[in-house]
Amino acid sequence: MTVAFYISGHGFGHASRQIEILNALRDHARDGLDVIVRTAAARWLFDRTLSTPVTFLPGDCDTGIVQIDSLRLDEARTVRAARDFYATFSRRVDAEAALLRAHDARLVIADAPPLACAAAASAGISSIVVSNFTWDWIYEAYGPRFRADAPDVLPMIRDAYSHAAAGWRLPMHGGFSTFASIVDLPFVARHAKHSREDVLGALDLPSARPLVLSSFGGYGLNDLDLRALDCRDTWTVVITGLTAPPTRLDGIAFLDERRMYDRGLRYEDLVAAVDVVATKPGYGIISECAANATAMLYTSRGRFPEYDVMVREMPRVLRCAYIEQEALLAGRWRAALDALRDVPAPPEHSATNGADVVADRIVRILGARH
Repeated sequence: MTVAFYISGHGFGHASRQIEILNALRDHARDGLDVIVRTAAARWLFDRTLSTPVTFLPGDCDTGIVQIDSLRLDEARTVRAARDFYATFSRRVDAEAALLRAHDARLVIADAPPLACAAAASAGISSIVVSNFTWDWIYEAYGPRFRADAPDVLPMIRDAYSHAAAGWRLPMHGGFSTFASIVDLPFVARHAKHSREDVLGALDLPSARPLVLSSFGGYGLNDLDLRALDCRDTWTVVITGLTAPPTRLDGIAFLDERRMYDRGLRYEDLVAAVDVVATKPGYGIISECAANATAMLYTSRGRFPEYDVMVREMPRVLRCAYIEQEALLAGRWRAALDALRDVPAPPEHSATNGADVVADRIVRILGARH
């Protein structure tokens, strides 16, 4: 018995939350449930954080948003990429349906490629979208460009989604207008498994001063001059990556991510160990901050419709404060960071067990319970 996961390659958020669901499936399903993962997301993310065997099938499932870096996007290239992808959509659907039949898939989970829903319908099996947004809703923000340069894309996406059996909608959502059945779910979030003291000790991070983690995802932040950061005398700024900065700076702690994973730690352990995460709002980092009671200093991220929803909803579930991009890139962090330490706890304690909820629902559908 096989379930196929189709995961958008845009950013890390789609992959990270589906990895949590896949890990939860290990505990909920009986032996004999096979999983295939179809995605263009980075393989290393799965290799480092997935704890259950899957058949990994790399491939483009959608085009997402074309990013210049984590804070800037390219609308024109986004429209062109989607236009070119959906110009060959019928052939892609046929190929994916053949793949699903070859693997004898019984259910498709999509986060949130429309291709998955169309291919599942062609193969005669059910599909469910598990996401906080649908791509037609995202693209509608660039509607004039799409209607001028790619008028068929939005109708094709909506038609594909209409074949899904249901939309399992995560918090901070938008879209889902074509779904006949919608189920609202808790956050799918990654939870730390190690204490702050153990994490700081294992990674040689200082505990005497507050820590802020610079977290700008897979697209990075190209224009930040670490030397200009005005908080380095009172805060320690944690930078992760695979290549250390060319010179050592006081108040900057570089962390080689390979070392973190080699020591049995995961990124959510680091999120839980710091006092503040400096970032742009995205589902993955918001859910991790909420799950691990970490404050967030956030900036804008371009004309991305998800941003407005998240900014509106975030104060309910985590301590957060805004910093203008100009101040962020100029290194004027101290005032915002110091003020954020006095922000009271959020009014709500949101459920963050969405991975277990989704895994349980999947095994109920498949009849694959232990």
